[in-house]
Amino acid sequence: MVTDVVEFQIGGGYYAIDVRIAREIVEMMSITPIPRAPSYISGVINLRGEVTNIINIREFIGIPDAEGENARKIIVLMPEATGGSSVGIIVDDVKSVMQISPDCVEELGDGLSSDITCYVKGIIKIPEGDGEESTRLIIWIDMEKVITDILNN
Repeated sequence: MVTDVVEFQIGGGYYAIDVRIAREIVEMMSITPIPRAPSYISGVINLRGEVTNIINIREFIGIPDAEGENARKIIVLMPEATGGSSVGIIVDDVKSVMQISPDCVEELGDGLSSDITCYVKGIIKIPEGDGEESTRLIIWIDMEKVITDILNN
């Protein structure tokens, strides 16, 4: 079964989430910080009259900062995926919406900690030329699991 995903960049790496949980992509705007919020909660924005919580996904899953991130975007998630809340995630740049087939996805190995693998659905392999060295790897994030864990903290 083919799945549609939104591909984006964080810290120079490529990541994806299911397109069915992405409501829209908006340009970065001024974020109002929330006092005493965890470091991965950037704050809130006013998106067309709706208060939207903004999560710094980089901070939550531990991806280091990279240079030259001035094209940041916010992917606003579907309320059904966030327990009815209006939530957006900050990404460095949105690349594309793509269709992936199961044969392009590889599971993470059992040797890794479950703390890492619980947020990863798999590794998407995109061939970009001849040979294995030219295959681009995209980390497919289980955003629903991330949101569930954030809401339960």
